[in-house]
Amino acid sequence: MNVGIEAINIFGGCSYIDARQLAAHRNLNRERVESLLVFQKSVPLPFEDPVTYAANAAKPIVESLSEKQRERIELLITCTESPIDFAKSISSYLQSYLNIPRSCRFFELKQACYGGTAGLQMATNFVLSQTSPGAKALVIATDISRTSQVANLERGSEESGYAEITAGGGAAALLIGDTPKVFQLDVGANGYYGYDITDTCRPAADVEVVNSDLSLLSYLDCCQQTFERYKERVSGADYSSTFRYLCFHAPFGGMVRGAHRAMMRRYSNFRPDEIEADFSRRVMPALNYCLRTGNAMTASIFISLAGLINSCHTSNPLRAACFSYGSGCCSEFFSGIIFPDSRATLARFEVESSLNARHQLSLEEYDDILSNREATSFGIKDCSIDSATYSNVIQRRARYPCLLLREISNFQRDYVWAHELSSD
Repeated sequence: MNVGIEAINIFGGCSYIDARQLAAHRNLNRERVESLLVFQKSVPLPFEDPVTYAANAAKPIVESLSEKQRERIELLITCTESPIDFAKSISSYLQSYLNIPRSCRFFELKQACYGGTAGLQMATNFVLSQTSPGAKALVIATDISRTSQVANLERGSEESGYAEITAGGGAAALLIGDTPKVFQLDVGANGYYGYDITDTCRPAADVEVVNSDLSLLSYLDCCQQTFERYKERVSGADYSSTFRYLCFHAPFGGMVRGAHRAMMRRYSNFRPDEIEADFSRRVMPALNYCLRTGNAMTASIFISLAGLINSCHTSNPLRAACFSYGSGCCSEFFSGIIFPDSRATLARFEVESSLNARHQLSLEEYDDILSNREATSFGIKDCSIDSATYSNVIQRRARYPCLLLREISNFQRDYVWAHELSSD
């Protein structure tokens, strides 16, 4: 039985900041910043949160379905490490704002950046189980960075400045079913690996604790170990020749480059210059969108996959591998098939033009947003958002679905679609 991604869309927020300009503003080393391979990073505005990110990624997919197809969405999974409630899931908001049938099972998953892959695999097994033949699942990975300038300065470390450069956000929505037009999963071709480690964590609403060196070492270890377990299940699998392309969870492009180098040194006899050429040919195409969102956490691996599919001009099916990593830690190496029509299926959602429609923040606007971010963070009881302040930003997105956070009243978040707001 075939199973995989029938449709995929990503959302990179309504605004971004240029990474090089921010680095200069923070007086960071230019060469080191260039090695990070981050050009832009998404910055959530006051009317944006993980719910709006998720809705704006998923809405185009849901709207593309017929009423009969929409009624077959029987599983809705949100995956995030940026929750807005200890009990109520982001899925419960989305079920309403996306008009998903009430005869649908929905809930939320968490395992740092691996959460999106956990959701994908759970949805895949639901479809494969055939307990409800023909049913579909909607998986949405959504995250925003909660790193603030104030917290960075309080930590008093230059390292926190580089972490700020990479910390972005984004959402990816995936429709999973038995007619995978975009990415057909290799069923059973999975290698997973995990252990207890505290390389990163979020112990409070607006605090991210990162041990960069430990996280890098764990990421590299898991990349090797998951592939070793993949090989145990897929006889003859070879890292340097089995896969036409490779997608990685991308906290930043430089980390992906380092991981690929390490894997090629271990599993091939390539010279350093050949390894670099192989990175450009097989890995770099998947970083196209990641370079523009920064680290999108649970959504990162799927933003990589979407970037790869958008770059694929192929007349034959080809195999791509994906490495997903989440701090804490859990990881997985899996593979699937991209088809000649996969790019055209993705193109319906105009990902590139949606990213281009974002507002570029000035440094002053960026610092002002960071200093006021606590107003809508986790645990806020009451807050009213003046979206009129950002009317020019919202107008830039007039042709795309745009859900806005309108207010928080007694902890309950109220959202509105931008086109409905303009008609009030």
